[in-house]
Amino acid sequence: MPTIATWIRQCDEHWFTHIFSRYPDITVHNARSHPVDLDRMDALLLTGGGDISADFLRQPVAQPSLIVDTDLARDEWEFRAVAGMLAVGKPILAICRGLQVLNVALGGTLHIDIPDHDNLETANVQPLRHSAQAVHRFAKVNSSHHQALERLAGGIEVEAWSASDEIVEQARLRSYDFAIGVQYHPERHPLYLPLFADFFDRVRSAG
Repeated sequence: MPTIATWIRQCDEHWFTHIFSRYPDITVHNARSHPVDLDRMDALLLTGGGDISADFLRQPVAQPSLIVDTDLARDEWEFRAVAGMLAVGKPILAICRGLQVLNVALGGTLHIDIPDHDNLETANVQPLRHSAQAVHRFAKVNSSHHQALERLAGGIEVEAWSASDEIVEQARLRSYDFAIGVQYHPERHPLYLPLFADFFDRVRSAG
């Protein structure tokens, strides 16, 4: 049976329940609640959450107080998981904080504090512009976040960005079979089910 490694906060579990229920043939292991053997996993799902701890960032932080809601144990696990999965070419889907983790793990930097981007829930209100290479295209997305990508890591290619302020909303790791990151929250609305379908198809292929 194909397996996915992830770390999902308790407050976010209900968002993913309806997603996972569509794929009963795939087992999801949440590292927040039990140890996960990454060597036995077929894919990685990086989900939303608090800020990345300053010790893991690839940039100086002038105002450390702007970094909030950190979880060092989660940082350690996710950065180790990213390195392990990339080393063997396994599928990765990165959501919100997950896209930031992927970018930082590969050497990129973040906008540390973005005002007024963290007050949205399920409304698809952020209009996007897309690159010609984008496979998944959504006219508007439910982007809600405190931080976002600043300097792109090598190999990361932007697929969509906010039409209002150029914040990166979707990106892909170039020259990699499947590693997609989105700044918005596809787990919160059925509009984004094709993105999950694509990911789970790749998981089945890897398993």
